[in-house]
Amino acid sequence: MFIYPAIDLLNGRAVRLKQGDYSQKTEFSDDPAAVARRWVELGADRIHVVDLDGAKAGKPINGAVIRAIVEAAGVPVQLGGGLRTDADLETVFGWGVRWAVLGTKALQSPDWTRTVAKRYPDHIVLGVDAKNGFVATEGWLEVSQVKAVDLAKQVSDSPLAALVYTDIAKDGMMSGPNFTGLAEMKAAVPLPVIASGGVCTLDHVRRLIDEGIPGCIIGRALYEGSLDLAAALALTRPPQ
Repeated sequence: MFIYPAIDLLNGRAVRLKQGDYSQKTEFSDDPAAVARRWVELGADRIHVVDLDGAKAGKPINGAVIRAIVEAAGVPVQLGGGLRTDADLETVFGWGVRWAVLGTKALQSPDWTRTVAKRYPDHIVLGVDAKNGFVATEGWLEVSQVKAVDLAKQVSDSPLAALVYTDIAKDGMMSGPNFTGLAEMKAAVPLPVIASGGVCTLDHVRRLIDEGIPGCIIGRALYEGSLDLAAALALTRPPQ
């Protein structure tokens, strides 16, 4: 299983939100590039970045910071938040981002999502953010009437790199991931499913591995020290 340490950007700083609530933020660093270097030094071989300003604005915002993260990390970077046009994708890939995560626009235009997946095979990730099983959009500020699984099925035949499944109720709450929702999503689509939200103990990581989930994103637990990144990575790799 691949582990993606998360860096969430708000006003150029590394923060974490609770349940996607912009008013419940904790600031962890004013140097996100240094945070990326720290995770890589501990063994991370990929980084997950969310442009929270971009998610709210509907376009990439923290370009200079994201470019600095890409350069500092030296490992593949996955980016989500406000990516909704061909120009947005061209821009972020120009910044050196490896994978672009599409959320709101994927719900609004599945056809466009399929088109860009074919244009950038294995570089587009479907971001499915769910609240009570329904897709949330606009930086989690709106909840649609579309079931998360149904959205995933609409585009799952495209050459997407993966699917990031986030249960908003779990995000930043340190209460464990939604294993039931993850299992349902994994059974519904042929894409690799990346777990996001609530992963905060080694037992959570072990269970995800046991259940065949090929990736997970970890945020608050790393920043607050309740989960050691090196120990989590050790679980995913064969002994030397």
